[in-house]
Amino acid sequence: MKKIILCFMIGLLSVAPIVGWAAPPEFSGGVNNEYAYEEIVFITGKPVKFVGTLALSEREKENTKTITYRFNKLTPEDKTIEAELTKSVTFVTEYTNRNEKGQTIAQTRVEKYSESLKIGQDKYELKDFQFSKSDVIDNRPAAAFYSGNLKGRKYYVINKDQGEVVVDISGGSVGYENFWGNTETQIIDYVIQTTRLLPSDGNNGQQANEKTSWQGTVRVQTSDSQTKTLKYAENEANFSSFYGGHIRITNREMVSRYDYNLPQIAENKADGSKRNKGSMALSKQMVPKLERLIVPKFRDIGGHWAQESIEKLYSLDVFDEQSSFFAPNIPFTRGEFIKGVIRACDIRPNLDASLKPSRSRKQPPEESPFQDVKVEDKHYQYIKSGLEKQIISGVSPDRFDPEGPLTRAQAITILIRALGFENKGPSPGYYTSFADDRDIPNWARDSIYVAKEIHLIQGDDFNRVNPNKVVSRAEASAMLVRFLEFLEKDLQRDYRENIIQFQ
Repeated sequence: MKKIILCFMIGLLSVAPIVGWAAPPEFSGGVNNEYAYEEIVFITGKPVKFVGTLALSEREKENTKTITYRFNKLTPEDKTIEAELTKSVTFVTEYTNRNEKGQTIAQTRVEKYSESLKIGQDKYELKDFQFSKSDVIDNRPAAAFYSGNLKGRKYYVINKDQGEVVVDISGGSVGYENFWGNTETQIIDYVIQTTRLLPSDGNNGQQANEKTSWQGTVRVQTSDSQTKTLKYAENEANFSSFYGGHIRITNREMVSRYDYNLPQIAENKADGSKRNKGSMALSKQMVPKLERLIVPKFRDIGGHWAQESIEKLYSLDVFDEQSSFFAPNIPFTRGEFIKGVIRACDIRPNLDASLKPSRSRKQPPEESPFQDVKVEDKHYQYIKSGLEKQIISGVSPDRFDPEGPLTRAQAITILIRALGFENKGPSPGYYTSFADDRDIPNWARDSIYVAKEIHLIQGDDFNRVNPNKVVSRAEASAMLVRFLEFLEKDLQRDYRENIIQFQ
C-alpha cells in the first residue's frame, strides 16, 4: 500500500510546468492593453508620459522561458514636448524544480537590451543594463503563490560625452495564479543620479563645461490582474425552454502608481533648494472575454436558499448530475465532495490524461490505494488526484469511505489543504474563537482556525462551527461557491488593493 501511494506522489511531482501567467511589462511601471502602451519616464528630471505600442514575444524550452518586449517610437502624450523613445529588452528566466518541497525557484536575467531617448536637443542612450531577479513559487493544489526580489542598474550616456545617468533599481513582487485568476504586484524603487555638462549660453551666464548634478527617487507600484466572474443573464424571450443562464467573464486590468521626489530643473540646471514631489497613475483594461455556460434544469431547487450556488456549480461543470432532481437536503458524500473540489479548481489536465487507457502488457494493472475504492469506481480518479496533491487522506490507512457522509470538519480541512494554508495556524495549544471549540477534532483544528481567519467560514447564530455535523448537498454547494469567491475576489484584493491602495 505504501509503495502504491509513493508511486502516486512521484508521478505528481515529476511534472512541474513552467509558470505562465501574466505580469506587468518590463519592470518600468508601464501598462498596456491589446494595442496601446504607456509609461512615465523620469531620467530627464521631469516626469513625461510616453504612449505608443508594445510588441511582446515569448518562447519556452525545457525549464527556460524567454520574453522580449519591443517598444517602438513611443512619443509624449503632451504634443508640445518633442521627444521619441525606442527600446527593446529580452529577459530569460530559468526554473529549478524542488519537487520534494512542492516549490520552484526562478532566476531572471537580462539577455539583450537597447534603449534610446531623444528629447529636445538631448539624446540619452542606454549603455549597460545589469539585472537580477529571483522568485520562489509555492505550487499548491488550488493555486500557486510566489514572491520575488530584484536588483538592477541602468547606465545612460547623454549626448555621447556630455554626461551620464545612473539608475539603481531595487524592489520585489508578489503574486498568485489559479484557474479563476492571477495577480502580480510589483513595488520597485528607482534612485536616479545625473551628472552632466551644461551647454554654454551667454544669455543666462552659464560657462562652458559647467557641470550640474542631481539625485531623485521614484517608487513605482504596478499590478497586473486577471479575474473570472460569473454573471446571470435573463432570457428575454417569453417562449423559451429556459429562463436564463450564467456567463463567465474574464477581465484583465493593469494599474500603476508613480510617487516621485525630483529636483526643480530649469534650463537643465537643478535647483538644490526646491523639490518637485508628486504622484501619477496609469491604467489599462483588456476587452472582456465572454463564455456562455450550460443551463441547469433541476426541478427541486426552485426557491431553495442554495439555489443560486447549486446552479452556479452546475453551470461550471463542478456538478454533472444527469437527473432532473438535485436532492439539496440529503447528505453530501466524501467522494462527491472531493470530486467537486477537484473540478472547481480545474485540476483537470492530469485527470483527463489519467482517464485515458494507458496499460500495456508490460505494465501491471493499476491498484487502488484504498480497499474500499475500486479503480473502476466513478470517483476513483478524483480521489486519486486528491491523494496525489495531498488534499485528502483516508479515514484509516487503507479506507477512504467514499460513500460516507461528509462532515463540516472534513470539508473545511479539504478546502484549506487545497489552498495550501494548512500550516498557517498558530503553535499547538491554542483555542479557536468558536463556542464549540472543544468539539473540534485535533486533526481539523488548524484548518478550522485558518478558515475563520481568512473568512472562508463563520459560526452560526450561536457562534458554533459544528465540526461534526453532516453536510447536506446544499450546504456543500454554498461552501464550494465561497471557496471559488476566495480564489476569485479575496486573493485579488489581498495582492492588489491591500498593497497599492488601488482606487
